[in-house]
Amino acid sequence: MFKNYTSMLKREFSGYNASRLIKDLLAGLTVAAVALPLALAFGVASGATAASGLITAIIAGVVISALSGASFQISGPTGAMSAVLITIAANEAIGLNGVFVVCLIAGVILLVCGIFRLGKLVSLIPRPVITGFTSGIAVIIALGQVDNFFGTVSEGNTAIEKLISYGRLGFTPHLWTLFLGIIVVEIMILWPKKWNAKVPSSLIGIIVSTVIYVIFRFDGVATVGEIPKTLFLSDRLSFSGLNIDTLMTLLPSALTVAALGMIESLLCGASASRMKNEPFDANTELVAQGVGNILIPFFGGVPATAAIARTSVAIKSGAQTRLTGIFHALWLLAAMFLLGGVMSLVPMSALGGVLLVTAWRMNEWHEIKYIFKKKFIGAILQFLITMIATVVFDLTVAIVIGIIFSLMVFIKNAAHIDVTSAPVDAKRLEARGKLGSGHDNGVVVYVTGDMFFANIGKLTDKLTALSEHDEIIISLRGVPDIDITSVETLGELASEFEAQGKRVVFCGMNDTVAKVFDKSGIFGELGDGCVYKTIDAVLIEDNICVKAEKNVAESENENYVKS
Repeated sequence: MFKNYTSMLKREFSGYNASRLIKDLLAGLTVAAVALPLALAFGVASGATAASGLITAIIAGVVISALSGASFQISGPTGAMSAVLITIAANEAIGLNGVFVVCLIAGVILLVCGIFRLGKLVSLIPRPVITGFTSGIAVIIALGQVDNFFGTVSEGNTAIEKLISYGRLGFTPHLWTLFLGIIVVEIMILWPKKWNAKVPSSLIGIIVSTVIYVIFRFDGVATVGEIPKTLFLSDRLSFSGLNIDTLMTLLPSALTVAALGMIESLLCGASASRMKNEPFDANTELVAQGVGNILIPFFGGVPATAAIARTSVAIKSGAQTRLTGIFHALWLLAAMFLLGGVMSLVPMSALGGVLLVTAWRMNEWHEIKYIFKKKFIGAILQFLITMIATVVFDLTVAIVIGIIFSLMVFIKNAAHIDVTSAPVDAKRLEARGKLGSGHDNGVVVYVTGDMFFANIGKLTDKLTALSEHDEIIISLRGVPDIDITSVETLGELASEFEAQGKRVVFCGMNDTVAKVFDKSGIFGELGDGCVYKTIDAVLIEDNICVKAEKNVAESENENYVKS
């Protein structure tokens, strides 16, 4: 892995010069402008502070970018991660330190996954599950910002519990708070896309909202509060009071954060790799994410992961190397020291507005419209079940539920095989001098589709219904793969027919299917003359037995059987 990393760096910085350095500096500035409001917002959304989100972006920008599995990945706090962390931070028995401990454990898990090259695991998750998962997170983020956006008060550890509590506590929005939040939402919606590439709408919205607040100083409007001018926040990882029981309590949450970090980072890397047309090393990326998340809680930050929005901005801004990510972190560091006093006056409802629009845009609307418009029932159910499970249950549970349901859909679809039959044409056999050889009371059975334990019953029923024929020719030309249960079942059925004086032969096997038959010992049990290349070989050259040979096209089948 180290060799891959060093080789990657050599390719990345080959021919690096002042011109490319300037491009990295400017791209880093652009990304910092996008990352600043998001870092503040996601820090708050995580149940921590705006400063905590800023620290996360800075440390992740330096450490993870330097060690990343690609030149383009930009990491920091994300909306998906905040949806998990808010419930941990809301637990009074664990508190904010629980978030830091979870970050540390998740970092260790990601590091181990990278070392043991488990980066390909994310490819096992179906796309509709990921889409439903993302939409569920968007719902959680939106529900979690109701208090900040409307200036209301709720109770509960989860977004749904907070929403339900309004029935008991009442829901009375603070008008000035709501006004400042709406300003941000309107600017982000109406801001032209061509301008957004240079100046992010979220940053403009926060600036306008903050300026209005500073001028009028509305009563009752909550603001971000003090932004410390230090990399080491007062609230940071502490091992005091930790015990094995607490660690075991936090372990499921750490697994969730690690799984989410893996999914987000690797999907972001795969997408950005296509965008920039550069290779992406998934396992090296996991190591980088692991190291970064191990270090972040010691500074007071929350878990980080690669972010597709910031990464795509970096690429579109002309990022040349991983220095773009490092420069973006340094620009954020400068902003923290130089603009901390201004950032402390940002209304919380402005950050809430940013998160509400971000949550809406998180949804993969193109993918959602596609599966609903094309009426892919299985994909629709995968999406809906995963989305609902994400909102109602733990995020890790939601992914597991989504994958299990996807497997059920796959098995249901894969269990379908086509089984058709056609009697041997006696007139054509007579013309070739083969009438009376046993073929004249034969039938050809065509099988199409993968054969395994879930669908072998359909073929068995078909063969049993054809037991009046003296010869049964089973064509497996349309079978790509077969399991041992199917082979054993076919062998047993063939033996039963043989005992009744009937002949059963197989033809058209590809190499994969033939090897399973051969290893099962069925060839030996049925004897010579049981396996042929083609139906042609059975009907015309039935003295030739071909075992485990590559299938050839049955181009002349119609000459010997009735269609």
